Amino acid sequence: MSYSVKMTVNGKEVTGEVEGRTLLVQFLREHLGLTGTHVGCDTSQCGACTIHMNGRAVKSCALLATHCEGQDILTIEGLADGDTLHPMQEAFREHHALQCGFCTPGMVMSAIGIVDDNPDPSHDEIRHALEGNICRCTGYHNIVLAIEAAAQEMNK
Repeated sequence: MSYSVKMTVNGKEVTGEVEGRTLLVQFLREHLGLTGTHVGCDTSQCGACTIHMNGRAVKSCALLATHCEGQDILTIEGLADGDTLHPMQEAFREHHALQCGFCTPGMVMSAIGIVDDNPDPSHDEIRHALEGNICRCTGYHNIVLAIEAAAQEMNK
């Protein structure tokens, strides 16, 4: 059985026909072609699929697309303003807070959520808040530095 879904994604109203079991991450990637949101573990443990729904960081592999009807979704593709990166994206670039890049979109989206919830997070608070995001390449040191730098920039 298919269902019609309608939501706002990166500022644009979108609609689509999905099966009832279609996850939001699948809808974003397969129906809308927004492949910046990654599928990592399919169990909401790794954070690679993190997006923002109504301004809150959430894992899109744990949400059915039909449950997102009428919601406001922001993906990594919606962060930059043309060629101008979001301060968090810029901080990740400046602080070399990535290696292979697979976790980076979800990490950036989670990091923005961290700063939105706590405008001046400590080193330890950032590390604790990142527990739902797995990076297999780094020791998280540069990721934490990037989030600290972005927090300062975002709060100017």
